[in-house]
Amino acid sequence: MNYFKELKVWQKAIELVTNTYLKSQTFPKEEIYGLTSQIRRCAVSIPSNIAEGCGRKSPKDFNNFLGISLGSAFEFETQLIICKNIGYMEQEVFNFLESEIQHIQNMLIKLQASLDTK
Repeated sequence: MNYFKELKVWQKAIELVTNTYLKSQTFPKEEIYGLTSQIRRCAVSIPSNIAEGCGRKSPKDFNNFLGISLGSAFEFETQLIICKNIGYMEQEVFNFLESEIQHIQNMLIKLQASLDTK
């Protein structure tokens, strides 16, 4: 199952990480160990768990890591809302990242469903 780089959801998640790092550079410096760190760690967790799951021996294990990745995706979306609400992010940036994370969430759900049927 070591094909994670070929998965579209992993590729989209890598793009999300890159965009998150770029967009969070404008957050206040006092947030470097707070919300900046948290949202970046969440973003990194999404493709990392997909990759780790691909390295496991069974579809059941892979599905478990996809679930962890999905949890991180929902956590990321929550932190994104907080960033927008407290003024760390412009509406346009928020809309873009929200659309991306929701797309990734849907991709993860569909991938999990495809594993459940096998």
